Amino acid sequence: MSSSSGGRGLQPNVLSTFDTVVMAVAGSAPAYSLAATTSVLVGAVGLASPAALLYCAIPMLGIVLAFGRLGRIDVNAGAAYSWVGRTLHPFLGFISGWALVVAATLFMVAGSLPAGQMTLGLFDPALARNTALATATGAGWFVLMLGVVLGGARLSAKAQLVISGVELVILGGFSVGALVQVGEGGGVVPFDWGWLGFGHFDGVSGFAAGTLIAAFYYWGWDVTSNLSEETRDSRRTAGLAALVGVGIVFALFVAFTVAVNVLLTSGEIAAGQSNVLALLGEHIWPGVGGRLMVLAVVLSTIATLETTLIQVTRSLFAMGRDRTMPGGLGAVHRRWNTPWVAIVVVGAVALLLFVASNALGSVQDIMSDALAAIGLQTTLYYGLAGLAAVVAYRRTLTESVSSFLLGGAWPLLGSVFMFCVFGASLTRLSGAAVAIGIGSLLAGLVPMLWYWRRGSAYYRPARLDATRSFEVGTWSPNSRTKTPSYVQAGHPTDF
Repeated sequence: MSSSSGGRGLQPNVLSTFDTVVMAVAGSAPAYSLAATTSVLVGAVGLASPAALLYCAIPMLGIVLAFGRLGRIDVNAGAAYSWVGRTLHPFLGFISGWALVVAATLFMVAGSLPAGQMTLGLFDPALARNTALATATGAGWFVLMLGVVLGGARLSAKAQLVISGVELVILGGFSVGALVQVGEGGGVVPFDWGWLGFGHFDGVSGFAAGTLIAAFYYWGWDVTSNLSEETRDSRRTAGLAALVGVGIVFALFVAFTVAVNVLLTSGEIAAGQSNVLALLGEHIWPGVGGRLMVLAVVLSTIATLETTLIQVTRSLFAMGRDRTMPGGLGAVHRRWNTPWVAIVVVGAVALLLFVASNALGSVQDIMSDALAAIGLQTTLYYGLAGLAAVVAYRRTLTESVSSFLLGGAWPLLGSVFMFCVFGASLTRLSGAAVAIGIGSLLAGLVPMLWYWRRGSAYYRPARLDATRSFEVGTWSPNSRTKTPSYVQAGHPTDF
């Protein structure tokens, strides 16, 4: 493989708006999220589970708006890593990028084994209980997605269209089937619009518990920002695709959670655990519905492995390019225009952790706690990005009511919510999970201080200010054609 990091970047204008919407949906992994978390959510708040998803979506949209607005004035594969560093402080920016890298790597390791188990379970449930075979199958899916990501953004988009397309067709079909059964009164509990209100929460503590769990349904849509350097008209497209993607997964999350409330008993939900979607599918379409739902979850898991790989490798690419991590991570393959060194490194580390966690029981326990702590990393960088948007647009917030609401109040609400979830997680997670979550963040101080002492230009940033950006580029937030002249993707110059 030949590569160069000297001025060579990712291939621009590869992805369309439709491609990035598909990536946003795949990043949130609707089927996987529903299968993994619905029984936990229903167990925590019962019939209020649809409301928990709704009231979590509102502040989450504030973070989506923040990412979109920041992406208009700084196109960078590092996303929050760059934005937070140029608005709040470079140290906070590096920790934002590091948090994503840690969370994504742990998720890829944790997601590969279920992909292997469920794939085998489609053929023979007994095979899924064979740990070695499930590990090998999961590793095979991971390596396949690694190869797809290495092959470039265009190949990644085509693969994602097929994988997520089939998943969404299955989910859409069962959504209609569930709606029909609910409309015919075929469930164990009649639908009530009050499920979307506050009445079914057990006070403030119940509301906090529900939204805390619901927050982790949505993570992953921000892959559109990590792909911004490879997206056509990305200053508009990345943010728009994220909004559309979150809207789609929100509708699916609420529809299936309502269906679970109506069609399954509390005992079935509790017993189903991560198999609750299969139980629901069997109820809607006896005989084949359960297997189709399992197929949707397998596809969703594979799809989100790909988008997570994209996020972590693009983040490491941006860090390598800025010399806040080893410069080799910023190398781009001459043929495929992908950060091949970052992809190889991530693949090797993830596979090593994956095999170790399934071969050694003690390591597997550690990985379980690490997976539980992922929310600490995600809510931290989401919260910092929300603050960064408010700071970057602070001089424009009084120009109109919409500027104040969309550029200030809503992103700030999202940021406060994320920090509250972060704080609540510290009190609800096990001591081991908190130690791993905080410890992995603190580990980022080592490369941060090392490359800061070596004089990386990242730590002397051109400040990100929307007003100056618009003035220099004669560009406004509503413009879709003009590009601020002071910035090239990933390489800002001083004002």
